Amino acid sequence: MRIGHGYDVHRFVEGRPLFLGGVQIPFEMGLLGHSDADVLLHAICDALLGAAALGDIGKHFPDTDNKYKGIDSKLLLKNVSEKINLLGFKVVNIDATVIAQKPKISPFIDEMRKTVAEILKTDINNVNIKGTTEEGLGFTGELKGISCHCVCLIE
Repeated sequence: MRIGHGYDVHRFVEGRPLFLGGVQIPFEMGLLGHSDADVLLHAICDALLGAAALGDIGKHFPDTDNKYKGIDSKLLLKNVSEKINLLGFKVVNIDATVIAQKPKISPFIDEMRKTVAEILKTDINNVNIKGTTEEGLGFTGELKGISCHCVCLIE
């Protein structure tokens, strides 16, 4: 068994859709990034890659490579899942915390869990996603962006 930790952060910008956990969230701003900037899926990717000792998301999908420009992060997670499966690992569980003052993600958590579970070919009960605020503090509290922490267990 191996434990992995992932962390990601993206700043808010106008004129882009907001994706979290592979789900488009209605909000007046989106996140800036080379891909679709899905901070939750990126943190999950990093946790899984870390657990398998495969480096990080930037090593596998560099933002200097135009083939990843605007890519759907669900495809990145699928690729990471395939990489760890090739090494003989499977996901035991995922536990992620999205840190955002706004938007409230609770109405979308079940859909995000289902999406992540389907990509990772695991039971939805192995995927936990939570949201929290920083009570108006820091860059997330000031609505400058969203961050996400994720831990995972693979065997």
